[in-house]
Amino acid sequence: MLEINIISIFPNLFEEFKKVLPLNRAIEKNLVKLNLINLRDFAINTRGDVDDRPYGGASGMILRIEPLVGALESIPTKLENVIVLNPKGKTFDQRLAQEFSKLQSLTFVCGRYEGIDQRFIENYATHEISIGNFVCSGGEAPTICIIESIVRLLPGILDEEASQKESFSDDTLEHPQYTRPNDFRGLKVPGILLSGNHQQIEKWKKEHERKVN
Repeated sequence: MLEINIISIFPNLFEEFKKVLPLNRAIEKNLVKLNLINLRDFAINTRGDVDDRPYGGASGMILRIEPLVGALESIPTKLENVIVLNPKGKTFDQRLAQEFSKLQSLTFVCGRYEGIDQRFIENYATHEISIGNFVCSGGEAPTICIIESIVRLLPGILDEEASQKESFSDDTLEHPQYTRPNDFRGLKVPGILLSGNHQQIEKWKKEHERKVN
């Protein structure tokens, strides 16, 4: 079983995510255990403060180290992979998804505001991960993207053949896909796909794959 811990000030954002494929299937099959940890439960005061102004006079607010460490230490199981979502981190890709899908546990720390105290990153995180060269308001949306890409690789979640042939599995992007009707207002499906000639269809598919940039 893959244990996934998520530390966030908005754990409710993940409640609906738990109800949809592929995560709900993984949970039902006991392939994944999802633990949601509210960072505000470890606030420094009764007001629920978990952030403060950065030293050095920069703008915005930074998540403090005390609540982050408190939330991390509340997890009873061994922490082997602590992931901080950070635009400065390593860019997530399919190979990393495959690597993570083979692990026993993953803990995602969702930043907010202008980031989190660097001391937490340097002393408690094992990975800094980015999902691209852009900035989100927090780590929740990137975490959802990463978890979905990992969970769909677990045995029994997807058809094995489909998961092996999908985009990025071999440094290619899948060929274009079509379905019924075969003619919509003059927009037609390529005739080869309707031919029934499986050898020619496979050849067409290979010709229309694209290499990953």
